[in-house]
Amino acid sequence: MKQLRVRVLFGLFAVAGVLSWAGARLWDTFGTLPRVPVAAPIVLGAIAAVLAATALSLRARLKAQRERRPGAKGVDPLVAARAVVFGQASALVAALVAGMYGGAFVFLLLDGLDAGPRRDQAIYAGLSVVAGIAVVIAALFLERVCKLPEDEDKDEPEGAAPA
Repeated sequence: MKQLRVRVLFGLFAVAGVLSWAGARLWDTFGTLPRVPVAAPIVLGAIAAVLAATALSLRARLKAQRERRPGAKGVDPLVAARAVVFGQASALVAALVAGMYGGAFVFLLLDGLDAGPRRDQAIYAGLSVVAGIAVVIAALFLERVCKLPEDEDKDEPEGAAPA
């Protein structure tokens, strides 16, 4: 399984942000904007909390297993792999969603926050961006926790006997 690259996540965020900003400008010419749901930052925050809790739990279990503590509950490799896949998928989707709400946030800021409903929408969009970034950070942390240690004899050709 390949490790997520921060550049890819930032690229998704930027492209979604630009497209969202352009879409918001176009949509505004028709007189209204799509609403940012109040639940968006709440749901993203909950996903970030689940990812962080999973990472902390797996880290503690892996540490106990490495230290060979009596009664330590090991981590099934399939569970770790599923957690990493969940984290990677969450990070990719969160980067897109945060970019989308980021574009709407920038549009609302540039358009002016005089009206109360637009100010509320800007707040919800800004909180959604922050929560989306939290999901990405938690997912990268989970991926780092579940990463296997590097092989020490990488430089030796395959089949060669160690010296």
